[in-house]
Amino acid sequence: MHRISTIFIGAAGVMLAAAAPDPGIEASVRAALAKAPPGTRFGLVVADAAGVERVAIDPDGRYVPASNTKIFTTLATFATLPLDGPDDAGTGVRMEERDVVLVGAGDARLSSAADCRVDCLSTLADAVAARTKTVGDVIGDDSRFPDQRWSPGMGWNNMAGRYGTAASALTLDDNEVAVTITADGGRAVVGGSDYYRIDNRIRVGTTNAVGFDRMPGSDVLRLSGTVAPGPGATVRVGVEDAAHHAAWMFAKVLRTKGVRVTGRVGVRHRPYRAEEDGGVVEGGTPPPMLARTLPAPLIDDIAITNKASQNLHAELLLRRIGSVRGTGSIADGLTQVAGMLQTAGVPRTAWTLSDGSGMSTYNRVTPRGMVTLLRWAQAQPWGARWIATLPVGGVDGTLARRFKDTPLAGKLHAKTGSLSGASALAGTMTAASGQALTFAIYANDFPDGSPATPAMDAALLAVAAAL
Repeated sequence: MHRISTIFIGAAGVMLAAAAPDPGIEASVRAALAKAPPGTRFGLVVADAAGVERVAIDPDGRYVPASNTKIFTTLATFATLPLDGPDDAGTGVRMEERDVVLVGAGDARLSSAADCRVDCLSTLADAVAARTKTVGDVIGDDSRFPDQRWSPGMGWNNMAGRYGTAASALTLDDNEVAVTITADGGRAVVGGSDYYRIDNRIRVGTTNAVGFDRMPGSDVLRLSGTVAPGPGATVRVGVEDAAHHAAWMFAKVLRTKGVRVTGRVGVRHRPYRAEEDGGVVEGGTPPPMLARTLPAPLIDDIAITNKASQNLHAELLLRRIGSVRGTGSIADGLTQVAGMLQTAGVPRTAWTLSDGSGMSTYNRVTPRGMVTLLRWAQAQPWGARWIATLPVGGVDGTLARRFKDTPLAGKLHAKTGSLSGASALAGTMTAASGQALTFAIYANDFPDGSPATPAMDAALLAVAAAL
């Protein structure tokens, strides 16, 4: 019999029970983890339904959580914002004399797609076309949030790609542009979006191996690599100034509606000032909106954020919860997250956060702290709804290919995480005995090109088989 001691964490937290791990289970888990690349550092905690820790390997070690960070953000969203009914963050458009202003309110789903049916840029263009056939400037206004396009600790090299695109209160098409490359005889032809100037260095070859980069602050997109004859390749590129891109696209859509644009494309940003964190930004009464989009309920976007691990959407959720009692800054959002963690009984030493998506390498979390949070979340009235937004092993989202054809297929709901040298997985699973388990596993410091996920998955399968 293993000695069990009960610990209360936080006045409003959950009861945790710590036990000496079963030697047999831990031996099988360590055997699985030993197959990881040399130098990999692991942390793992598995708790049963009673809160007893059945496995604890470096439980209080601090690990880079990567996209596990979205657990903090989406849980805080559940605890802070309305989930059902039309989302009140719809994008608006108003007229200011002859100019037209596109006003962002934090919606992540505004679309310019030709087949768009909900939350469409064309809806706003139709409203303008019904009012006038000539406009002056087209202005993108994202001043609802301060101008903090990227979080501290995110690598600058990620800015050019879709996973590191800029966050903005005015967001269109996930703040991405699609560029197509096809082979035409002996040359590579670039099409798709013409938002960026293209430096085309692609050669025609036998495979599609297209690379791209863009220096911060530049509008020149350099394409390199090879494209093969046939359908070609498509790359999705991140946007640096999302408000400008949205206004630029809006001007194009207006022209297709028969509206003449006589002015320029402009932007309105609100410069970030640290002294505003925790305060409320005051302003005059703006002119009334001509029209506003009605996004789908926020719960749908949370499912997108977790299942697809959508970085931009997570960053916008952080800023939205930060605007409830603050200015919508990153710091204000993290203040809301910190309050939730205190309520959940997670020790302050168990976490450090710098963003909402997990792209920051400054983030740290302990396995025990994450399991404490997950057990608190499951006890909330909305806990089951939040679990349903997570990827399911072998079924969907970022876990569609993992745990497929294993005993955990369809029985593991968890958030993934991946950065250079860091991998994470945390959530719930059902063991062979039928009991529910809560877990968090982290792998850090493994070498590039040598993933730790096979060892992580094997360790979880060993736990599920033994309990």
